Amino acid sequence: MSVLPPEVHSALNAILVGLQSPDNVIRSQAETRLADDWQTPRPEILLMGLAEQMMGSDDVGTRAFAAVMFRRAATKARKDPQSDQSKDTFWVLPDPQKVAIREKLLEALGTDNTPNVRNKVADAVAEIARQYTDEGITWQELLQALFNASQSAEVTQREIAFRIFASTPRIIETQHETVVQEAFTKGFKDPETSVRLAALQAFASFFGSLGRKAQTKYYNLVADILNVLPPLKEAGDSEELTKALTALIELAESAPKMFKGYFNSLVSFSVTVIQDKELSDICRQNALELMATFADSNPSMCRTDPSYTNEMVTQCLSLMTDVGIDDDDASEWASTEDLEVDESDANHVAGEQTLDRLANRLGGKTLLTPTFNWLPRMMTSSSWRDRHAALMAISAISEGCKELMLGELDKVLDLVTPALRDPHPRVRWAGCNALGQMSTDFAGAMQENYHQVVLPNIIPVLDSPEPRVQAHAAAALVNFCEEAEKTILEPYLDSLLENLLHLLRSPKRFVQEQALSTIATVADSAEEAFGKYYDTLMPLLFNVLNEEQAKEYRLLRAKALECTTLIALAVGKERMGNDAVALVQLLGTIQQNIVDDDDPQASYLLHCWGRMCRVLEQDFVPYLPAVIPRLTEMASAKADIQLVDEEKIAQLQEEDGWELVPLKGKMLGIKTSTLDDKHTAIELIIVYSQVLEASFSPYVIDIMDKIALPGLAFYFHDPVRVASAHCVSALLSSFKKAHGGESTDLGLLWGRVLEKLLESFGQEPAMDTLAGMYECFYECAQCMGKNCLTGDHMQKFVHATNGVLNEYIGRVEARTLEARERDDGDEPDEDTQFAIEDDQTLLSEMNKAFHAIFKNMSSAFLPHWDPLLNTTVLFAQSDDPTQRQWAICVFDDIIEFCGPQSANYQQQIMEPLVLGIRDDFSNNRQAAAYGIGVAASKGGPAWHPFLTQSLPLLFQCIQRPNARDEDDVYATENACAAIAKILHFAPSTVQNLQDVTTAWIDTLPIIHDEEAAPYGYSFLAQLIEQQNPAVISQAAKCFTYITQALVEQTLTEGATTERIIAMAKQLIATTGADAAGILASLPPDAQELVRQRFA
Repeated sequence: MSVLPPEVHSALNAILVGLQSPDNVIRSQAETRLADDWQTPRPEILLMGLAEQMMGSDDVGTRAFAAVMFRRAATKARKDPQSDQSKDTFWVLPDPQKVAIREKLLEALGTDNTPNVRNKVADAVAEIARQYTDEGITWQELLQALFNASQSAEVTQREIAFRIFASTPRIIETQHETVVQEAFTKGFKDPETSVRLAALQAFASFFGSLGRKAQTKYYNLVADILNVLPPLKEAGDSEELTKALTALIELAESAPKMFKGYFNSLVSFSVTVIQDKELSDICRQNALELMATFADSNPSMCRTDPSYTNEMVTQCLSLMTDVGIDDDDASEWASTEDLEVDESDANHVAGEQTLDRLANRLGGKTLLTPTFNWLPRMMTSSSWRDRHAALMAISAISEGCKELMLGELDKVLDLVTPALRDPHPRVRWAGCNALGQMSTDFAGAMQENYHQVVLPNIIPVLDSPEPRVQAHAAAALVNFCEEAEKTILEPYLDSLLENLLHLLRSPKRFVQEQALSTIATVADSAEEAFGKYYDTLMPLLFNVLNEEQAKEYRLLRAKALECTTLIALAVGKERMGNDAVALVQLLGTIQQNIVDDDDPQASYLLHCWGRMCRVLEQDFVPYLPAVIPRLTEMASAKADIQLVDEEKIAQLQEEDGWELVPLKGKMLGIKTSTLDDKHTAIELIIVYSQVLEASFSPYVIDIMDKIALPGLAFYFHDPVRVASAHCVSALLSSFKKAHGGESTDLGLLWGRVLEKLLESFGQEPAMDTLAGMYECFYECAQCMGKNCLTGDHMQKFVHATNGVLNEYIGRVEARTLEARERDDGDEPDEDTQFAIEDDQTLLSEMNKAFHAIFKNMSSAFLPHWDPLLNTTVLFAQSDDPTQRQWAICVFDDIIEFCGPQSANYQQQIMEPLVLGIRDDFSNNRQAAAYGIGVAASKGGPAWHPFLTQSLPLLFQCIQRPNARDEDDVYATENACAAIAKILHFAPSTVQNLQDVTTAWIDTLPIIHDEEAAPYGYSFLAQLIEQQNPAVISQAAKCFTYITQALVEQTLTEGATTERIIAMAKQLIATTGADAAGILASLPPDAQELVRQRFA
């Protein structure tokens, strides 16, 4: 029976008809009437009317549309008169009206069996259920109705119950697990496929909403869950099997261990799905995705399964051969100029991406052997698709298998390089792809050790007959050249540039664009060596930029802008001469002529201005007025966030530059392209500020107050906050250089900066970004110098940091509990590993902030720091080496910058330093050695007994096995410097002083640590000056150590180095040591360097 009178329904029905009209005018009028006459003044009538239309209209389409409109109207934001907060419209209605409306919804749910209407009514019910659940209220009548429906004799009722459970899983979270298990078990065993599938989807949604501990109570349902799958495959029902696999993927992400007892059977089943070409591609790919999800979430379970790795490698490679169907000679592929064709749903792409994931999660030890069991055979296959797949497999696995493949690069290149001469163009393209990927993944080794293999083989491919192959060869060269030293590239520049210039004359625009990008990269890496080609290239590029171009040539022109300015950066202002000013003026002209928002030249120009600033330095200042307005406009952009209607979701999913975020049953659209531009603009402001320094100061106040400081709290985009933090410190430095450290305006600016930074410590949600805030703090404190903080500032810093540390401790405890729940051999998931890395970075940047405060405030900071003493001691005793290092570094700063007052904390500091110098983690030995050294040089007499105790420990540190290995050498060299400080500043603490001094000589050289070297070698110079027997008797050895430090440049220009060189000369003169013989043992370039320093 209808609650509302017929005339209300008549009026509402007219609006529903109007809203569905194809006529824009009629539809717009209906929308206005809906808002003005219904939604705003009487929402309770609107919702009740729509609920009654769902079951009372004779028209199926109207009933379905009424359900859709109900959801929209019920979720529209409306101010709650009681709390004055914005809430969903349904929720602000009086309780009696809410009860009446929800009763109508349940009535509609139980009466309509038309599938389309029934599903949309279910969605409306689920939305109201969500609102109750969000408020912590149980809709008891719905729960009872749904459990009754799940047991109903009618298939549609059983199915709809699980559909609502899937949409709003939290409504059953509070129910006893026995009741829930029974309902799902019955659903999984239902005789109807649609019900079994709905139950599986509902369970996946419900299971994902539970905590880890609660999830374990439902592990016993796995067998019933898996039994849903085989009938779907036997029926060849790709669509339904795809839905089931999607639900399993969700479960595998949440709790892979749930499947442990059935994993091998699931692997076998999934392989049969992947192999079945009668099923749809998306279905086969979902089976592959399910298996890949296990590798992501529980790699150890995959490694230990007897068939998983071999089967997955085989299936990935098989899918990767599914390429170029109906285009065997690649004529269609070669002729297309649309290189951005979306192949994300193609089998070969799915295979490549999965193989990449397997390599990254399982590692080379597991994956390399089964993969390379196939690849050599595939490379010699008569089928080009096999050869193509093998090369793409090498591209896919090289990152994840990096460590093991590094030692076999010559063999891998023996497989890849012949492909560059393959008769089939797609194989040559894949060969270029493999070399490009390897150049990135094995950066350094590829360039230094294999340039003579890579470049002579790939440069000729630039002359291929197919434009797509030419362009891809040029793209691979970008990867190689951007990681190559100029000395490596120089011998190849003639051949490289000759071929790239030839590509600039290609009739294909995409080839020209890629050639310009490659030339730009070569110039950037070759630096001044590129000057030889300047006169040939620059006039060509100027011609391109001066020509009036049609719209389709804008990207080419943008690439020419990039190339020109990178060449300018490579060769420098002097080599450019008048061209530098001409180029800047040309940039200005191009900028003035840009009128369209989608013109790619605009974004390229931003970076071009930044490069020309670096080229011209102070000569760029007159051009700032042309650059800054556009830059600050972009950097000031607000977040473009929209509440997205259902019909617009699909549209935005197709558009680039949008991110869709679900929020309480609604969808928010965030325009990320605007945020990316904002981030880029702020980073370029940093460039101008750092390059122009004081000359940029006229812009500092405005940018700081309107862009940089507000950017610290721009929570829509993490990179914007990080860039803003870097920008703050750069702007502050620029202003100080212009106005001096005593400037009143600088003091006011610093006060505003401090206020915002200290706020950010307690509000920043992302740990990697919070690390950036601490980095900003210490950079600013270093810039401002001595006594830059008040007592209030220090107190606020410590209070905020104490909160950050407590939250960190909470995260560590949570990860520890999670680790205990993992089975032996199980690894933390990627998110956990990233979180650990972020926390390590956070502690490191926090250490630097403490260092800056102690350095500038000295012992004045100690009373404010005291509340952190217990936490620091706790960290010093931790099993976590990162925490121990953090504590030791703080203690080091107290000793170094508070001097004798550090003795007040001796009882807390001594044990961590003693244990630290014995620590198996080299970073902790290094920190402890440094602390012992500063105790000698800064701590005063109170530390002397401790130094006596520490001296033998320092020698033991230096005598450890592998003490000079790459990972250990910094600890060793710091121990050497610490002994030197004890011998110099506190010789009275040393028994057998002369013997210890003689033994110390053998702890040299210091050829890696630039901070430790001056201390060690200054003491050596002192011994020479004193003609100490320790050096006189070992003159040749001492001279060798000094030359090694000069060659490795741990001793750089400066008074200390000059004194050490003078003492070395004196040593040779005094002892007659064979300096010439020592020099002769050095490489020629090292000999020349030493001779120059001793001249």
